[in-house]
Amino acid sequence: MLILNTDEVRQALPMVDCVEAMKRAYVALSTGAAEAPLRSRLQIAEHDGTALFMPAFVAGEEDAALAVKVVTLFERNPAKGLPLIHAGVLVMDPEDGRLLALLEGGSLTAIRTGAGCGAATDLLARRDAKTLAIIGAGVQARTQLTAACAVREIETVWVYSPTASRMEAFIQAMAGLDGLPGDLRAARSAAEAVRDADIVSAATTSAQPIFDHADLKAGAHVNGAGSYTQEMQEIPSETVAAALVTVDSRSAATAESGDIYMPLKQGLLRDEDIHEIGEVLAGSAPGRTDDGQITFFKSVGVAVQDAVAAQLALANAKTMFLGTEVKF
Repeated sequence: MLILNTDEVRQALPMVDCVEAMKRAYVALSTGAAEAPLRSRLQIAEHDGTALFMPAFVAGEEDAALAVKVVTLFERNPAKGLPLIHAGVLVMDPEDGRLLALLEGGSLTAIRTGAGCGAATDLLARRDAKTLAIIGAGVQARTQLTAACAVREIETVWVYSPTASRMEAFIQAMAGLDGLPGDLRAARSAAEAVRDADIVSAATTSAQPIFDHADLKAGAHVNGAGSYTQEMQEIPSETVAAALVTVDSRSAATAESGDIYMPLKQGLLRDEDIHEIGEVLAGSAPGRTDDGQITFFKSVGVAVQDAVAAQLALANAKTMFLGTEVKF
């Protein structure tokens, strides 16, 4: 069995390659070539913990994949000096079920989530998009930035976080890094960040919309990567109601994100208005129709992304001589 640690996973998953892999994953999910049931949740109440289990199978001669990701969230960990989240991805051979690899799951999740939004951005954002707004300054904000810059010629990036120190640290760390734009600007508010943005990527844990719909410019593309419960809503319902709405998984987004659940509950969005991004990629659902249209992609994350990303990482690890082989 091959084991890939955090740094090795990052090396094995270049963003440009991972964006293309996520396109294939989304098409497989939406065309019935993949099985990815809703995640199973196990509560460990005694220790304020939750364990999540996310299996997926992708059929196909070239892109076949079988994997399961396990994620744990223990609320007391930060007080102990431990990470809140731990994750691992176990990869099996899709033909015979042999255990092939164990990959560090936190880095893989961050990269594939960014790449998933990058795939939607490549499909839906205006071709001449040059200004990006990043709302949030955590790990996911970094891959959102990298992914958007992988699919568009971004010149200016506005960054907003309510924690000024994190925002400044993010800008210092990312400006000019590995070919990223050097023009990263600290915004005084989310409104200032999104006002002139062609692309908006939100990666926060906010329970309330983080900007007003009136702040968006015509033709903007919006990615929502943060909301993962029905009570969390980063994106205004008015924006969702006005936009071409796409999601990674219709069932998962409706069940797991307030960005979709709340507009539905408020009567501002209909089920038939929601399209999977894989349907758009496959040509069975519409994409952007004009330069003034607002487009919105909601990412909740689906296990098929983990399976396809893990397969890509394994293929690259072999050619790059990454990882540690152990007998199992």
